[in-house]
Amino acid sequence: MEKKIIIAIDGHSSSGKSTMAKDLAREIGYIYIDTGAMYRAVTLYCLRKGYIQGDKIQEEALKADLDKVDISFRYNAETGRPDTYLNGEKVEKEIRSMEVADKVSLVAALGFVRRAMVAKQQEMGKAKGIVMDGRDIGTVVFPNAELKVFVTASPEVRARRRLEELQAKGEQTTYEEVLANVKKRDYIDSTREESPLRQAPDALVLDNSNMTIPEQKQWLRDKFEAAVCSSK
Repeated sequence: MEKKIIIAIDGHSSSGKSTMAKDLAREIGYIYIDTGAMYRAVTLYCLRKGYIQGDKIQEEALKADLDKVDISFRYNAETGRPDTYLNGEKVEKEIRSMEVADKVSLVAALGFVRRAMVAKQQEMGKAKGIVMDGRDIGTVVFPNAELKVFVTASPEVRARRRLEELQAKGEQTTYEEVLANVKKRDYIDSTREESPLRQAPDALVLDNSNMTIPEQKQWLRDKFEAAVCSSK
């Protein structure tokens, strides 16, 4: 029986890391956990409760409510990927909106939110055989992961990709708005005090600015197979 490992994929927003992670997990029979979706779900909860006003969050109200926020993933046979559920409600579409994207880095920067989510993520990964992507997986959540990857691309490339995704879902926005959001999230993610986005020293770097999706998938599959071999 092949030894199972933990695959930690970190990187900038809209770098394509989630697509890569989901596809790899499906191909190798691992569980995929989208940690970004967890923070987006908390953000959606805050927006619905009115806890976010501009760039200010009612931290005490959220702290008191956090144990009422139940986030789970359920496999969708139609898409072959997991959907995100917030307190039993499927919110996969809602958490991908620009409204949530604009505020998620603020929520994710809160120390008590990150600590709660990290504890959940570590529990999910106890049995190994998982692919997890986010901002601090290889540095904080699983510093001993057998395979760590840091994915990046230029802000302009990432903004174009994100715009295409949003337009495909019927959301009206502009390239300028999306680019500004990408740059804002990069800044907040990289400069926050709690678990900032950074490359783990032993992570493999993938700049996919000029790569096709099949090329990225093959690159990751090759790295996975090498990691499994070396961990035997």
